[in-house]
Amino acid sequence: MKNLSMHGYAIYGIHALFCLLLVFNFACEDDNHDHDEEHTDADGFVFENESGTAVYTELEGEVTGSITISVGDTLELSVHFLDHEGNEIEHDDDDDDEEEELSISENDSNIAIIESEVHEEGEEDHHGMAIHIVGVSSGSTSFKLQLMHDGHADYTSTNNIPVVVN
Repeated sequence: MKNLSMHGYAIYGIHALFCLLLVFNFACEDDNHDHDEEHTDADGFVFENESGTAVYTELEGEVTGSITISVGDTLELSVHFLDHEGNEIEHDDDDDDEEEELSISENDSNIAIIESEVHEEGEEDHHGMAIHIVGVSSGSTSFKLQLMHDGHADYTSTNNIPVVVN
């Protein structure tokens, strides 16, 4: 009977420890929430061509549009991140945007070279982030897009983004 009561105390202690860890975890999450205001809370993105037409959009996993290019051609697309309603997330020009950058991965560079660019204000009348795609050989590839901030991804594309090269 004495071992049973010790067992009960051990279980009580484990529960108490678990509760303390849970409270500590929520307290830390609340603290990080204030810090998250500096990060982009995106639910999708849109690629626009030079005339401002949406070419490809991903919003909460739903995809519209496609990317097709010819061998030897270069396609430049501006990248705009979207909130949960599909509205563009505006960046304050006073913010330290130097810490945000695009990361491109998982593509076959034998089919298409896909690279990120950052345009400075006034450069070719652009401001913001962009990618350019160079058609290398016929075929298809895809890539993962990430918005990086301080060494981690604020946003990662839900789907790999397909590119067809004719």
